[in-house]
Amino acid sequence: MFSKFKEKLAGFKESLSTKIQEKVKKAEKPSGPVEEGPEVIEISEKQTPVEAVATSTSTKSMVQAAKEKPSGAKAEAKTEAKPENNKTKENKNKGRLSFLDRAKSLVFEREVVIDEKDLDEPLWALEMALLESDVALPVAEEIVKNVKAELAGSTKKIGADTTDVAEGALRSALIKMLSENHLDFDEWIKSAKKPVKILFVGVNGTGKTTSIAKVTKYLQDKGYSVVLAAGDTFRAGAIEQLEVHANALGVKIIKHKTGGDPAAVIFDAIEYAKAHNKEIVLADTAGRLHTNINLMDQMRKINRVTEPDLLIFVDEAIAGNDAVERARLFNESVPIGGSILTKTDADAKGGSAISIAYITGKPVLFLGVGQTYADLVKFEPEWLVDRLLGEAA
Repeated sequence: MFSKFKEKLAGFKESLSTKIQEKVKKAEKPSGPVEEGPEVIEISEKQTPVEAVATSTSTKSMVQAAKEKPSGAKAEAKTEAKPENNKTKENKNKGRLSFLDRAKSLVFEREVVIDEKDLDEPLWALEMALLESDVALPVAEEIVKNVKAELAGSTKKIGADTTDVAEGALRSALIKMLSENHLDFDEWIKSAKKPVKILFVGVNGTGKTTSIAKVTKYLQDKGYSVVLAAGDTFRAGAIEQLEVHANALGVKIIKHKTGGDPAAVIFDAIEYAKAHNKEIVLADTAGRLHTNINLMDQMRKINRVTEPDLLIFVDEAIAGNDAVERARLFNESVPIGGSILTKTDADAKGGSAISIAYITGKPVLFLGVGQTYADLVKFEPEWLVDRLLGEAA
């Protein structure tokens, strides 16, 4: 799963590692006199800049000041008075540390400071990796922006694994993005007024009907009673297909004849649920493209008549940017409340799973990861990021 995503990220990690190694070598290479405020630090041929800074007047003063630090109540008072100002100053100067600051970091902490200019090539490699993994352009740009904010001005211990630095920043950026529109489906179902009306929409052949069956099984396992509405009266065999799933799962299905009014079918299913104290209605609809004006008008009518509590868009993860674009266009026609991505187990790139929630402003609710009823994973940002970065099977 997502093998291509992991492969493409190698360029970003390698580029960042190279930059950090160059920075360490440069910092330890003799380079003549260095100005730092009023003091000019002379570097002899036998000294590195690090050694020069370590023996400089300003550095010795720092060490001496540390030794003579006042103790007792006065010291505590001074310490308490500074944090806010120091933090403000630190934020202002993040990513713009002076040579002396960087050299002192090398002396005392054995760290290098990552500047913005060090990130130009690694971030370009990251953006290309994301685009080649089917991440939509505005999404890739937002991820790169967040990774830059995470890395610029940060420090890395000399000898520490650069992969950890790169992946840590990327993980943080992805978790932030995927969590912005996250919805806990279980909590939402628990608090929603019953019967809960959920409508499924999408294009033909993306696994919409199968996803309805999987969600049915998921809800049954949580103890909910479910009614199915065979609202796809357009496609030949669609009603029979949903009926097979209803029989296998032991749930009631409300159906009309092929060619009937889908809004009427779904309305009847809602009335049945109310009369028989069923908690959730899951309604199928005909697959359609956003370019099919008649079917999109029908979709708007169904939405108007049945007033669903949640409208779920279903598409294939392997469709990549096509799935992202279709989700965006469907959301412009009818107000989708979330998405299900099918065939995630066959998706080598992972771009659509990252992009859809950001582009539509609506959460991904479930990921289909196989062919059986149990092969449905409730979407959690950490679950997805672990697999994108290869940290879980």
